[in-house]
Amino acid sequence: MKAIVIQAYGGPEGLAVVELPAPEPAAGQVVIATEAIGVGGVDTLIRSGALAAYGFTAGHVPGSEVAGTVHAVGAGVDPAWTGRRVWGFTGTGGGCAERAVASVEDIVELPADLSAVDAVSIGSAGAVAHFGLAHARFAPGDAVLVRGAAGGIGVLAVQLAARGGASEVAVTTSSPARGERLRGLGATRVLDRSGEGDAGAPAGYDVVLDIVAGDGLPSFLDRLRPGGRLVAVGAVGGQPPADFGMRLMAAFRSSLSFATFSLDTVAPADRRALRAAQFAAAARGALTTVVHEVLPLDQAARAHRAMDDGEVFGRMVLMP
Repeated sequence: MKAIVIQAYGGPEGLAVVELPAPEPAAGQVVIATEAIGVGGVDTLIRSGALAAYGFTAGHVPGSEVAGTVHAVGAGVDPAWTGRRVWGFTGTGGGCAERAVASVEDIVELPADLSAVDAVSIGSAGAVAHFGLAHARFAPGDAVLVRGAAGGIGVLAVQLAARGGASEVAVTTSSPARGERLRGLGATRVLDRSGEGDAGAPAGYDVVLDIVAGDGLPSFLDRLRPGGRLVAVGAVGGQPPADFGMRLMAAFRSSLSFATFSLDTVAPADRRALRAAQFAAAARGALTTVVHEVLPLDQAARAHRAMDDGEVFGRMVLMP
């Protein structure tokens, strides 16, 4: 089968198209004949070498979410899954291939009228946005700021906050054009990457959902109202400064909170139920999917380059 591997960690030029043996499912697993493959921020972080401490080596196949048809099932898996259209989470890799392996606990059947491309635009990102907001104890009437809102997680977080009754949905993004697109999804305030640019924006927020992290994270702690919560759901901008917690201590009397959030802490059954609900919502038009571009699998390097350059609005998708 055709697959993408990381031959050398660093820039997108380290990605290569190779032929690999088709995988066989182990007990509790399925093999999915992929129709669409999502490209996310974690894929570019792995490829860049930023996560080398986690043991990624040359030859790693990137990609963590796919949609397609179940081709084969392993021991202990209901054979009735065979031939069904599903979305699947493949873990920290293995998705960028014509066939991918997923645990049966990490697949969700797709509605008949939802495309594979739309499925991978919301399968992971929508769950992070939903549970990240829940982790921040988001409630109707809260003022919310989504930092780094133009990516897959951000465009869904904006929609969920707006539809959840937020009093304000502010976003940080890189251009007015992107800001206008985010307004169309529910944003009420458009700010630049530093959090400035709208004199009428609230002085503080109850919730900051941060997808960027990096050196700028401490300044967004300063934007929290008393009792406010900042939850980091990503780190596409790198790690924050080692002493960022001093901002919290300096504002001790404001009872501010910082937390990280990972889907690994959500029970598989809860993840599946949420994804099924979001896929159904997208199929009936109640949730908007945003796809930046669909490229052939062998143009994975181009997709990664667009991600690195900050050109992507929504989701990059590859198709075998």
